[in-house]
Amino acid sequence: MQPSDKALVPFVSVDNMMRLIHHVGVERMMTEISDQIEADFKRWESFDKTPRVPAHSPHGVIELMPTSDGEAYGFKYVNGHPKNTSEGLQTVTAFGLLADVYTGYPTLLTEMTMLTALRTAATSALVGKYLAPKGSTTMAMIGNGAQSEFQCLAFKALCGIDTVRLYDTDPAATAKCAANLAGKGLTVVPCKTAEDAIEGAQIITTCTADKKYATILTDNMVGPGVHINAIGGDCPGKTELHRDILLRSEIFVEYPEQTRVEGEIQALDPDHAVTEMWQVMTGQAEGRRDERQITLFDSVGFAIEDFSALRYVKSAIEGTEFFEPLDMLADPDDPRDLFGMLMRAG
Repeated sequence: MQPSDKALVPFVSVDNMMRLIHHVGVERMMTEISDQIEADFKRWESFDKTPRVPAHSPHGVIELMPTSDGEAYGFKYVNGHPKNTSEGLQTVTAFGLLADVYTGYPTLLTEMTMLTALRTAATSALVGKYLAPKGSTTMAMIGNGAQSEFQCLAFKALCGIDTVRLYDTDPAATAKCAANLAGKGLTVVPCKTAEDAIEGAQIITTCTADKKYATILTDNMVGPGVHINAIGGDCPGKTELHRDILLRSEIFVEYPEQTRVEGEIQALDPDHAVTEMWQVMTGQAEGRRDERQITLFDSVGFAIEDFSALRYVKSAIEGTEFFEPLDMLADPDDPRDLFGMLMRAG
């Protein structure tokens, strides 16, 4: 018995996701995902919102990130296991699903390890458009792991930077990042210290993996007028910035209820004032006010960004061969006769 078309769910494998990215172009795809994220942030109040649901263990964390706008439902499964790198495994892996709210039927299943890297960088650079100093040309990229190249290219595409200064405690990671960015239209400057990396940078991105209270940037390293894109602190007990930097900065977040538990601001009082980015994008709150202000995007990743990326992929694969139909829904001719369907299959 062949499944009906309505029971077949488009599935985007890792291989097909990479084919899609090459077909569209990395920078163009991040730009288009950022457009989708911006559009969804501007209708923020139409979404169901909840902090992600974590399952912590001594080895790492596994999380579910759900949301819905009343018409479509989406979730992402994602892990965070910093120790994996030493075992030759990815720190972060993910997959995601979209469903139709009216029927409850899934409409897309896709890998999201690649897609999360794209949507994280797209979100970072989108926020940078609102908060980074006008005319920014140089970004310090501190932490040169799996996310770093995506971040650099997203800020090039959306914010117009032309120079990246790279630093990682592991020189091999910096060499890897520099090699991957060769020929991509950026001036790449490998640095031996974090202090060297931030010299002359208007934008500072921190993206380290260790699950601990770390001090990647000390207070004396951060002068006035910079934008800090802090994306490495993303779970309880994991931060990157000295507390005094936070006290000097105007802090912008995705969803405060989640960021206060997982972000840099877990080091601050629970009522410390922050600004939600959706309010900046809709004009309800100010972004950067002057050239000496320090802006800080305390990014932990939020489900609406994944929902935006999932919707983008669902649209992008239409009429292409970058997916395969997956038989994952039982679809008997008589919806009440599931057992009969089983017997006939035998």
